[in-house]
Amino acid sequence: MSKAAASEQGGIIWDTLFYITHFEDIVLYLSEDMKRVVRQSKFRHVFGQAAKNDQCYDDIRVSRVTWDSGFCAVNPKFVAIIIEASGGGAFLVLPLHKTGRIDKAYPTVCGHTGPVLDIDWCPHNDHVIASGSEDCTVMVWQIPENGLVTPMSEPAVVLEGHSKRVGIITWHPTARNVLLSAGCDNVIMIWNVGTGQAMITLEDNMHPDVIYNVCWNRNGSLICTSCKDKSVRVIDPRTETIVAEKEKAHDGARPMRAIFLADGKVLTTGFSRMSERQLALWDTKNMEEPIAVNELDTSNGVLLPFYDPDTSVVYLCGKGDCSIRYFEITDEAPYIHFLNTFVTKESQRGMGSMPKRGLDVNKCEIARYYKLLERKCEPIVMTVPRKSDLFQDDLYPDTAGPDPALEAEEWFEGKNGDPIKISLKNGYVPLKNREFKVVKKNILDAKVTKNTENSSPASTNPSIKSEAKLEEILKEMKSLKDLISSQEKRLVKIEEQMSKIAI
Repeated sequence: MSKAAASEQGGIIWDTLFYITHFEDIVLYLSEDMKRVVRQSKFRHVFGQAAKNDQCYDDIRVSRVTWDSGFCAVNPKFVAIIIEASGGGAFLVLPLHKTGRIDKAYPTVCGHTGPVLDIDWCPHNDHVIASGSEDCTVMVWQIPENGLVTPMSEPAVVLEGHSKRVGIITWHPTARNVLLSAGCDNVIMIWNVGTGQAMITLEDNMHPDVIYNVCWNRNGSLICTSCKDKSVRVIDPRTETIVAEKEKAHDGARPMRAIFLADGKVLTTGFSRMSERQLALWDTKNMEEPIAVNELDTSNGVLLPFYDPDTSVVYLCGKGDCSIRYFEITDEAPYIHFLNTFVTKESQRGMGSMPKRGLDVNKCEIARYYKLLERKCEPIVMTVPRKSDLFQDDLYPDTAGPDPALEAEEWFEGKNGDPIKISLKNGYVPLKNREFKVVKKNILDAKVTKNTENSSPASTNPSIKSEAKLEEILKEMKSLKDLISSQEKRLVKIEEQMSKIAI
């Protein structure tokens, strides 16, 4: 063997000995380096899955109105979808289990005289839903326990006060019977639905142009708004003052959205000057510059943000997109962490989000969305892959339950209350229908008579009683028909036995 070859062989042996001796140190170094490259998160592997065909809602004429709301609202008992309707506005209310093809004659909620633009379920009563319409009114409806059996045209209460179409409806998160509406008159009104009165009116001098969206903070003490004048405002509605404001939050001319996060920060979606879609995070104490900005793509669909305060994950659903992007928001730079994208073949016309208490904790389901296609509603489940069948405490901290922390009067007097939380460890059982009480009809309603004003709270809502009574009669008829049918079969059998004996 030559000296060069022997030297090379010796070098290899020494290198091998070095790696064997320092193997643990090298592995530790590499793992630390990997940690710096890949951020650790339990939501990194969240995956989306569309429901099978038999779990979808088919043959639905989804509304074609050009308005940037979700057109869909969901709770643990019902899914509501704004649909095309001749001669006015209407929306479907379907029990969650009523999947498959929906008959064209299926009863609708059809009291508006113009197209319905926005709907929102009450967080404290799974049978109460509010709707805003082009007819300038807000209506509040009480849905029967098992859904509709006949068309519903008489609302529990009508709220009149806007001079132009009402495109934004959102319930207060912690106070019972407090509802916010915003119209194309650039006015925000906050109602005590129990009395049918507008208690707070934020005039159009606060928003000089069309309001794109309004969002309550966690305890309902503040609202944040996005406006066509490109400003994002944080407002104390009870003192009617602007707490924080950012002009030109996004430079683009297309519509923006602004939502509160659990820690009080504000998340916005909008467009850059070059028409790129953006996602930005703001500190309301200093809104000069955003904490973080993410450039997404150049699509022109408005991004609707859906936020889960329990997991700090935000889902972006663009109107006309085929995808749902999701991000985790943290206190560490870069603050907005991209997780993944769920993609389907068909583009979405709207989207509804299930509250946390309506999810299946046994399947590690952390979000469920109801995607509207042209003639279909398709549930999409977001799941964290876990092998264990045990309850995953880290995925399901106590979440906001259906009980209100305050009465409407207490909130209007200045009190605040955080959401009353419930555990999902044993799953959530939806409550039975709670009666929605209206103390008196809307004082602006011209149909109100003295007799109606002096009547008891129970008598102010005949439509609900008649619906319930009709439902009872229909159930009784069905049971009687079933009984007659079974008796007829029994008679046939007896007659057959008699004929055999006679022979």
